[in-house]
Amino acid sequence: MAKACPITNKSSQMGGGYSNRTRATQFNPTGMKRRYANLQRKKIYIPELKKTISLTLSARGIKTIQKNGAFATLKKAGLI
Repeated sequence: MAKACPITNKSSQMGGGYSNRTRATQFNPTGMKRRYANLQRKKIYIPELKKTISLTLSARGIKTIQKNGAFATLKKAGLI
């Protein structure tokens, strides 16, 4: 399963940790936290090609496909 959305190029990021006050003390070490994108496995039917393809997309990528259409969005992303 892919770890990045092919349409929006969203993947995981490092971030977070503690507040600056907690970070300033000696006995409270901070740690970075990996934040994952909202990736979901979807089957998408493309009427122009009469095919169904299976992709791992972010939630924003799914909304983009609903707005602009599957064929146009996937062609712009270079997947077709």
